Amino acid sequence: MSNLFALVTGGTKGLGKSIIYALSEKGYNVAFCSRSLQDGIDLKSNLEMEFPKLKFYFKKCDVTSKTEIDEFLTALFKDFNNKIDILVNNAGVFLPGNVLDEEDSQLPFQIETNLYSAYYFTKPIAKGMIANKAGHIFNMCSVASLKAYPNGGSYSISKFALHGFSKVLREELKPHNVKVTSIFPGATWSDSWKGVDLPRERLMEPEDIAKLVVCSLDLSPAATLEDIIVRPQLGDL
Repeated sequence: MSNLFALVTGGTKGLGKSIIYALSEKGYNVAFCSRSLQDGIDLKSNLEMEFPKLKFYFKKCDVTSKTEIDEFLTALFKDFNNKIDILVNNAGVFLPGNVLDEEDSQLPFQIETNLYSAYYFTKPIAKGMIANKAGHIFNMCSVASLKAYPNGGSYSISKFALHGFSKVLREELKPHNVKVTSIFPGATWSDSWKGVDLPRERLMEPEDIAKLVVCSLDLSPAATLEDIIVRPQLGDL
């Protein structure tokens, strides 16, 4: 079995699923979580058939709950022998709206999902990376982390905050040989864009983002891709 281990949060659809497959093809044993039990079971089964020499771990987890995150990590560390080489903080949710009109619950819910989940997953895993003097953390930000736009509301606020978290983390982990990369995707085919009446080529494919994660891992230890901004070719979505 490979001695490389990765964790991808929010892993059964869109970006997360594509990243899991890309990491598996690169020889990583992969753990992942999602809110959907059946989606996770089905994906794990497919992965085990396609990559029989690798190990996969799945557990249903509501990432807005610190208790469930802690339970997930406790079980995972036993199964993966306390070793996580790659963490991809991908779990996220998009609720459109304007700050002055949206329901008051939208900001806390999106902060909990898009920011706090990354915070709670990262802290214990980063400590293990520091001990090993190696590791790579990817935070799935958004172009909404860089520029506010109409109907972005609390989503953009949460993604700006995730970008800030990523920048702080980069500074703290520099001396310990642990890399931190922020990815800023524009419009990509995922559940957020499900049902949109646009030609397929107008949005990026999830596999495009997965390829960027894998490419980042191929750099020498002396190099870090700190920020990756990627948008559809026409740039208006």
